[in-house]
Amino acid sequence: VNHFFFLGCCRGDEMTDDHQIWNMINSVKHFSITPTIVELTCMDKDNMNTLVSNILCLSPRLTQSLSDILYHKTKGNPLFFCQLMISLNREGLLSVSLSRRRWEWDEEKIQLRKIPDNVAFFFSKMINELSEDVRTALRVMSCFGSSSKISLIETLEQALNSPLARYLDVAVSEGLLTKSDGRYHFVHDRVQEAAYDIMKPEDRCLYHFQYGLALCSTNIFDMNDDIIFTAVNQINRGGPVAVSKPSQSSTLANLNLIAGKRAMGMSDFRSAFFFLTTV
Repeated sequence: VNHFFFLGCCRGDEMTDDHQIWNMINSVKHFSITPTIVELTCMDKDNMNTLVSNILCLSPRLTQSLSDILYHKTKGNPLFFCQLMISLNREGLLSVSLSRRRWEWDEEKIQLRKIPDNVAFFFSKMINELSEDVRTALRVMSCFGSSSKISLIETLEQALNSPLARYLDVAVSEGLLTKSDGRYHFVHDRVQEAAYDIMKPEDRCLYHFQYGLALCSTNIFDMNDDIIFTAVNQINRGGPVAVSKPSQSSTLANLNLIAGKRAMGMSDFRSAFFFLTTV
């Protein structure tokens, strides 16, 4: 055989120095064969707009706003970009207009669209690259579900003495959260899970307990029902394991009693039963 062409690909972050592929590459070098290694990186905004322009056969000026949204959601990853384009077309958010004889899209709906699972995994890895303050803010928010009211975040800021909203806004700019209708939303459940996994499993009950007590640190009788229920639910998620002082047991019982009475007053008997039987 006079000529032989071999093509392979791999994920650079999964290749250790002692990986077999490097042994193979070093071996072929002994036969005066020079392998060519091409490193594929993510696209920047300009390259992505050029690609979108070519795919849709439209001027880059017309596709700029769309490509900006796609870049924000995929961070320029070619695989995620392709999959997102395909799913947008399937969902009718990116389609051909027969009357105008060109591609059309709904930017508002694309902006609000949930990202696919594999893209969510990509964003989950991004969390580890954020600053400690931003990761902490995401950890706090993850304890309260897939979304949190801005008013709740503001209350937590005072209770924890930390500018959570500032750090959550950084997460919004990174595409991990959205901010709309008076709430912060995780863009995907997998992103919330990744933020929640920042905590060690054995420490999670302590964090829930801490955040619940922090919310109740002000005058509980002046708090609205939503905050009270949220706070007591957090405390109960911490459970008896999180109780470190005898005085906290009586505080826990008193807070559940208050929440139970509030729920009774709202005719929310299911919640009232839960709170009162926790006392």
